[in-house]
Amino acid sequence: MLIRKKPQLTEADVTPEAIYRSRRKFMQGSLALGASVLLPSLNVLAKPSQEAGEFQPNTPQWLKQQLRDAQANQQIINEPLTPYKNVTQYNNFYEFGYGKSDPADESGDFQPFPWQVQIGGEVAKAGTYHLEDLLKGITLEERIYRLRCVEAWSMVIPWIGFPLSTLLKRFEPTSKAKYVAFTTLERPEQMPGQNSLFSSIDWPYVEGLRIDEAMHPLTMIAVGLYGKTLPNQSGAPFRLVVPWKYGFKSIKSIVKIELTEKQPPTTWSQLAPHEYGFYANVNPQVDHPRWSQKEERRLPSGLLSPNIIPTRRFNGYDEVASLYQGMDLARYY
Repeated sequence: MLIRKKPQLTEADVTPEAIYRSRRKFMQGSLALGASVLLPSLNVLAKPSQEAGEFQPNTPQWLKQQLRDAQANQQIINEPLTPYKNVTQYNNFYEFGYGKSDPADESGDFQPFPWQVQIGGEVAKAGTYHLEDLLKGITLEERIYRLRCVEAWSMVIPWIGFPLSTLLKRFEPTSKAKYVAFTTLERPEQMPGQNSLFSSIDWPYVEGLRIDEAMHPLTMIAVGLYGKTLPNQSGAPFRLVVPWKYGFKSIKSIVKIELTEKQPPTTWSQLAPHEYGFYANVNPQVDHPRWSQKEERRLPSGLLSPNIIPTRRFNGYDEVASLYQGMDLARYY
């Protein structure tokens, strides 16, 4: 079937005003450019109208207030936000099932509060910490990032969180800390995908970064999106976001962070190392063995109106290129 590319996005393609009416401004470009640039207000978070509903049930009052006090995105955004419905109902979170709607449909019984995270390995201040203690004294901020899935679809999401480096520095990494390993919660009584007879994953899900990647200013811990707490299907209440890597690197519902001297194992690079490497940097020149990575389908899109756009190296975040100077990114994929 021939799929025609959609013309370049125009103002008419922007997410409806009701989704983030209170925080967008338009800057008029030249007639030659023929496009508008979205400049978010600096004091109002992205709000998806009534779609987000209230905060997650049992959200502690301190977290609600911290989210309300978060600094709004301060970057100029020239791409429309993905509607809240798409962000929260089209997910890969295999702990709840393998269909795109399974995480939203099957995560209703999941209880993200209270929450604890174990910090260990090559740090001076190891221990198990309550979420409130981890976030104490941290000013949250909204960051609007592109998310590129290895499956060749993408979104633009207004996360709320803080730089991962802020957290790691608190625990004083030793000179031996070369990598950061992350582990997702294993709770099969509330995560039905972990009980699936069809699962080939050795739970819990694990991921990792090199220490310089973890410390990069773009790498963040997210505790909210679209002005509210993270929905269960989006990795509540504490997840990683690494915008220049394929989405599976941004591990959800983290319960353990360990700094290590050696490269840690990661779930997908163990399951299919020829398909999913440790680095997983977005790279249009390195195809997945079963499909091209040169283009992506930006949600929302449909069979009759596909929103196909070119994929950019590092997902467009070229400021991370220096992390990989001299590396063969086709070999270290």
